[in-house]
Amino acid sequence: MSDIDYSFGDRDDSPASGDNRSEYRLTARAKVTLELESSVPDDAGESIERLLVSQTSDLSATGIRLVSSEPLTRQAILSALVSLEEVSEPFRLIVEVVWCRPDDAGGWLVGLQILASDDTAYLEWVEAIARAMSEG
Repeated sequence: MSDIDYSFGDRDDSPASGDNRSEYRLTARAKVTLELESSVPDDAGESIERLLVSQTSDLSATGIRLVSSEPLTRQAILSALVSLEEVSEPFRLIVEVVWCRPDDAGGWLVGLQILASDDTAYLEWVEAIARAMSEG
């Protein structure tokens, strides 16, 4: 696995070129469901988990920028389900929170790096993004 630094430029921290990422990005919308707390049975045997559903503002083969209703902890490793309109099945991925900052609308902008991991749809994700870029 390569250690690609996926950084998300904006007006405040981007270089003169306006882009500091190593991958091309798509401005397509996708639904992202993050598992913030895993399901652990409580005393009554019920599984309790905490999910956060968000929308992307852009994405690439190695990263996702999304808008969140709550801040996320930097360097947190989370399970994610990413649903693209063109693909019927969501992609199960593992992501790392690279950065999180408040946005002008009162929410949070979050940068996620997609990690290559066994038992995920990482390769299928990369292939789907490559197809989307070649069609665009």
